[in-house]
Amino acid sequence: MSFPRARLRRFVDAPWFSRFVIAVIIANAIDLGVIAAVEPHGTAAGVAHAVDVVAVAVFTAEMALKLAAYGRGFFRDPWNLFDLLIVAVALVPATETFSVLRALRILRALRLVSAVPSMRRVVSALLAAIPGLLSILGLVVLVLYTGAVIGVHLFSDVAEYFGSMSRALYTMFKLLTVEGWPDISDAVLDRHPSGWIFFVVYIVICAFIMLNLLIGVIVSTMERDLNADRWAEDQRLEDAQHEAVMTELRGLRAEVAELRAQAGNGAGAAK
Repeated sequence: MSFPRARLRRFVDAPWFSRFVIAVIIANAIDLGVIAAVEPHGTAAGVAHAVDVVAVAVFTAEMALKLAAYGRGFFRDPWNLFDLLIVAVALVPATETFSVLRALRILRALRLVSAVPSMRRVVSALLAAIPGLLSILGLVVLVLYTGAVIGVHLFSDVAEYFGSMSRALYTMFKLLTVEGWPDISDAVLDRHPSGWIFFVVYIVICAFIMLNLLIGVIVSTMERDLNADRWAEDQRLEDAQHEAVMTELRGLRAEVAELRAQAGNGAGAAK
């Protein structure tokens, strides 16, 4: 690594630089909320747009500095690619063709995820939990679909919630969230008093068992990743302490060897 690049890397890796970028991200997120709230042609809007331009300039300069500091290594870090994509979207002019980018500007606030290490660890743990979640999500979808089919066959003639397959699927999703389920069950129980069995079994399986399984997988994965990070940090500390002790021992050995040599020379001179 060349000396200027090494100095540049120390600059972009400095804690104060990271804190400065985080402050700009937060200020820009607040500024985008102000832009959405004020009149589009007022004085406040002009100031807010000027702040937005400054923030984009800071983000662009940050990406340029990191590219110069890390070179090709910049692209090996997925978080750097995430930041680069968000900044690239910010640089596309929000014309009529790209008018949707005006709404996507708030995505810059997501850069806090990559800038704050604790948030980055949480997102990494969530991504690591995806393989374990897929099987549980597939099981939830299967139970939801089965419940919708049963509901259409049993209750399509008595409640509009099960009048069609699409409506029944939406009803099953509402039951999954345990939001407003008494209204749905009351509409069915007025004509089918024994229909409570269907609702109780479905809610217990989906809302209580399946969702708790999802939460359990996420929590266990996050705990495993956090423990792995702590173990790695402990290993680094132990390695540093071991190296310090070994350095001290090597120094003591050198001193002992020197004392022995001096003692041997003194004994030879005495003879």
